[in-house]
Amino acid sequence: MTPAEKQLWEALRNKQLDGLKFRRQHPVGNFILDFYCPACKLVIEVDGKIHDRPSQINRDNARTAKLMEYGYTVLRFRNEQVMKDLPQVLAEIKRVALLSW
Repeated sequence: MTPAEKQLWEALRNKQLDGLKFRRQHPVGNFILDFYCPACKLVIEVDGKIHDRPSQINRDNARTAKLMEYGYTVLRFRNEQVMKDLPQVLAEIKRVALLSW
């Protein structure tokens, strides 16, 4: 895990966020999801600078579209967001999870 993923995992693990259970490195089809909450079918991806490349943007968009076809909600955060403003990231995860539940 990247430092940002580790920081987010420490905040999500053991049902610390409103009792929501998250899994890390969860397989779905051909994908490995950074974090996944089965109760609300919420996928959380934490992206670094490589995700700024046009080819990676296209892959990320295709991946998100495919996951959405399967009924998943996908949230993407930048490493910098997680490292610099974790409370806001957690608030957004909580907001979307409650909408999806």
